[in-house]
Amino acid sequence: MPIYEYQCEDCQKVFQALIMKIEEEKELRCQNCGSSALKRLISRVAYHVSEADRLANYDPKAQKEDSFYKDSRNIGLHAKWRAKQMGVDLGKSFEEKLDKLRTDPGSVIRDSE
Repeated sequence: MPIYEYQCEDCQKVFQALIMKIEEEKELRCQNCGSSALKRLISRVAYHVSEADRLANYDPKAQKEDSFYKDSRNIGLHAKWRAKQMGVDLGKSFEEKLDKLRTDPGSVIRDSE
């Protein structure tokens, strides 16, 4: 079921609408002002980047945005990158702890008490 984003050309409000049939789009009105002067926007897309690709593209010297630090998938990325660079296998135990840390970062503090 396609959900499209529209912007009202009168009031500039952006909203989403579920369009089941092309005829429904012709009847669509702005949810804010009721205008029919709408333009369909190109929505943002998301794509999955594998850990192998993140490791291959990781540059420890590059400046990182806040979003890098907020993404729990990046926890341990530097350690894995460095281990790979040195040819060291961190082992299954490291991977298990890293998975736990990525899914529940607070567990490290709770487990150490």
